[in-house]
Amino acid sequence: MMTKRIMVAGTSSGVGKTTLTIGIMAALHKRGLTVQGFKCGPDYIDPAYHSAVTNRPSRNLDSWMLDHEVLKEIVINGQRGADVSIIEGMMGLFDGENPLTNKGSSAEISRLTDTPIILVIDCSSMARSAAAIVKGYNSFEDGSGIVGVIANNVGGEGHYQLVKTAIEKECQLPVIGFLANDVHIQMPERHLGLVPSIERGELAPFFNHLAALVESTINLDELLTLCSDSPLQSQTSLFTKIESTLVQVAVAKDAAFNFYYQENLELLEVYGAELIYFSPLAGEKLPEHVDGLYIGGGFPEEFADELSNQTTVNESIRLAIHSGLPTLAECGGFMYLAEEMITSDRKSHKMVGLIPGRVKMNRTLTTIGYREVKGEPGNYLLPQDTIAKGHEYHYSSFEPTDNIDYAYETKGYFHTGKEGYMKHHLVAGYTHFHFASCPELVLNWIQLCKERKMYG
Repeated sequence: MMTKRIMVAGTSSGVGKTTLTIGIMAALHKRGLTVQGFKCGPDYIDPAYHSAVTNRPSRNLDSWMLDHEVLKEIVINGQRGADVSIIEGMMGLFDGENPLTNKGSSAEISRLTDTPIILVIDCSSMARSAAAIVKGYNSFEDGSGIVGVIANNVGGEGHYQLVKTAIEKECQLPVIGFLANDVHIQMPERHLGLVPSIERGELAPFFNHLAALVESTINLDELLTLCSDSPLQSQTSLFTKIESTLVQVAVAKDAAFNFYYQENLELLEVYGAELIYFSPLAGEKLPEHVDGLYIGGGFPEEFADELSNQTTVNESIRLAIHSGLPTLAECGGFMYLAEEMITSDRKSHKMVGLIPGRVKMNRTLTTIGYREVKGEPGNYLLPQDTIAKGHEYHYSSFEPTDNIDYAYETKGYFHTGKEGYMKHHLVAGYTHFHFASCPELVLNWIQLCKERKMYG
């Protein structure tokens, strides 16, 4: 039996895509269906909620960072064993890498994966005008892929009927349900977006409440009939294991460090790494006898005091990296390895101290955007002419306290510049890589880990 799939996309950020996606997942899961989550774009937090409600790792689909055949392979692999895949869009349906094309947009991912779209529209303070918005999205380009509409933030059944009547008459698209404005389903946010599910404790009551709302006002049977079950094929086999276990790579994972693409972890395993997870926040020292270290992003600034007080943990990491442990630190990991972090309350916290500089939390967004990344000379992960793709999104800035060797040259839509820090076998910076954009990065890393294991 083929897995059904549908995309939940929106007219813009903030229209309720994530709330609706999680609610639909929870309701389908409650029916006994096996649900697989996907998220368009580079976001880490929404997939964590998907994973929490479906009990399956959610996966990112990004048509700018990834080769299109690789993207399809991720869908094929991810949905194995599932009854239905729910793909959550990002931003507005047509928003992507630049304003002139669909590159990187939810619309492009829908087309590449042959996935029909349910369009979510915020209907607060409007009635017939909702039809004008839907008509604009549906006619913006040929073959929009929109097969139905969900009305969010409606005032009640009467308001919903006004919106539904207008859209169905003017746009010839079914409106399959609504969510009313409900203060009990507001999802908590902070500067990088939603508060990660890993920090929210027991989520079952929240998911159950959402599932009940969706069951009562959205026609799930109609949604399932609008899904596609057309088979997908990919010309790549990037995630087929090609090596037995060769090395052990420690991965920091807890509430402070949890921004990892599932495919990054799986590619490390494909090329011969056994992943050993540990929690710096919980006082777990770097596991002994590992051959590499991966410290991903997250929210170290929210736990700066706790991390600063983990002196034994910090010392274990500092000594191992000093001894030549091949290490990649991304964003939050980069911040953690600096000498000092100054949080938004202007308090100073001592960090691991490997990178000569301080990190300052800012009150406004420092940078956001896709990055094309080349390694600086001596970068073992990205030697000359090797290019990877990634993403930056942070509210902090780094101030070196000494001359440093930058790790990368990064090219964004508006800017090209030097970024990060590199010394010996430590490579660190703000960029979050998607390893599937450059598998050579993983091969180079594993090779160095092998050499360390053999020769010490």
